[in-house]
Amino acid sequence: MRIVKIVQLAVCVLVLGAILSPAIKADGWDKKTVVTFAEAVEIPGQVLPAGTYVFKLANSISDRHIVQIWTGDESELLATLLTIRDQRADAQNKPIFEFDERPGDSPMAIRAWFYPGDTSGQQFLY
Repeated sequence: MRIVKIVQLAVCVLVLGAILSPAIKADGWDKKTVVTFAEAVEIPGQVLPAGTYVFKLANSISDRHIVQIWTGDESELLATLLTIRDQRADAQNKPIFEFDERPGDSPMAIRAWFYPGDTSGQQFLY
């Protein structure tokens, strides 16, 4: 009888813990951002044609400046890039991509990426 009460108490604690624990959001940790470019854009080492892409931080605790770029359906990893920290004066409630112009008919190059709500972002190294 005593064992049944202990088991019931343990189950109640587990259920209560699951209900009260905050929801885990992968997007907050990896800063997953889905973006569609109407024109080709340059990233270090290659040009991405117009289309939808997923930008996110690699799953690394030791280095939060490794950006992975995936196809829109995340079926193919297109690039893994080392970046450095970039700073903005104000946070926006949407993703921000900053671009550098390139000479001639070259596509614009992504200079930096900021996740919504962050003043700290990722600056791409060319």
